[in-house]
Amino acid sequence: MDPNNASYPVKLYVYDVSKGMARQLSPLMLGIPLDGIWHTAIVVHEEEFFYGGMGIANCQPGQTSLGEPNSIIDLGTTEVTVEIFMDYLTSLGESTYRGNQYHLFEWNCNTFSNEVAQFLTGSKIPAHITDLPAEVLSTPFGQALRPLLESISIAPQGGDTFNGQYGQR
Repeated sequence: MDPNNASYPVKLYVYDVSKGMARQLSPLMLGIPLDGIWHTAIVVHEEEFFYGGMGIANCQPGQTSLGEPNSIIDLGTTEVTVEIFMDYLTSLGESTYRGNQYHLFEWNCNTFSNEVAQFLTGSKIPAHITDLPAEVLSTPFGQALRPLLESISIAPQGGDTFNGQYGQR
């Protein structure tokens, strides 16, 4: 393959952090059905990249404490090289995606995955994932739980905090 015209697969790994509890309890608690509480990550250049309370992290695909993803969505391909991608992630990690900026409802792993997907492929991740916080907060119980839920920071274990040095942890 000509390295000047290489394309690399881009996948969205989708995990249900509720491990099925959202599907069972959401109709009773929220009055609306939810299929899951989604954590997402972008897999490109044979690594999984995600954002959480510790900042941007990476690991081998499927190797976080969340186990195997519930689904893998093919987002297409990118021509962005690993070098350019690492520079991009370094910039994001130093500016808009630092760990202390994480917010469960407004600035989370899905926000990160959506932004990175657009950078790599020009496409967004599925709306049912990015719209989930607004759905939860549109319910009276979601509003009542908001203060508690906002104190939660999701940072899957098993990844290394991204330090901008691809392949070095």
